Amino acid sequence: MKSIVVFCGSSEGNDPDVLQAAYDLGKTLALNNLTLVYGAAKIGVMGKVALGALDHNGKVIGIIPDFLKLKEVFHTGLTELIVTENMHERKLSMHELSDGIITLPGGFGTLEELFEMITWAQLGLHQKPIGILNTNGFYDDLLKMLRKMVDLGFLKLENYNMLLVEDSIDRLLLKMDEYKPLPLPKWIEKDQL
Repeated sequence: MKSIVVFCGSSEGNDPDVLQAAYDLGKTLALNNLTLVYGAAKIGVMGKVALGALDHNGKVIGIIPDFLKLKEVFHTGLTELIVTENMHERKLSMHELSDGIITLPGGFGTLEELFEMITWAQLGLHQKPIGILNTNGFYDDLLKMLRKMVDLGFLKLENYNMLLVEDSIDRLLLKMDEYKPLPLPKWIEKDQL
């Protein structure tokens, strides 16, 4: 992996450990020469992950749709800022510029980004590792719901297992480095990826 997209909230939330984990993730990416790709905000959890990378001379690419430039108070000190026309282009650009995905705490937008990437992986549209940094058990209830989907036959266990979950940055990155994607579905041609 050379670059990782990080999905996370533009709000800070109320758990200081989440903000520290975001900063530490940015720092770790920078120290490992991994480019951070993220949503371009200088506020919230997004701002902390960018700050962690920038404080340690990391390369940071921010991607933001034009209509959010003011709302999310975009970061002006990034290595590169890409402005897209809409949210769909934003997510596609994030996907195209990354070799892996990490999700930190956030709200609806964060979950939507995570689920779009895991759905694309399930469909065989990409084979990138998808990680959740589960700080203070933030995603425990979501993971419980996903296991219920497996138990009730709505989600295959092999697809559930595509999500790499850790509460440690180093262990999560190790899992991502060692990730072996599922074989492509028979109905997907390799040249479609």
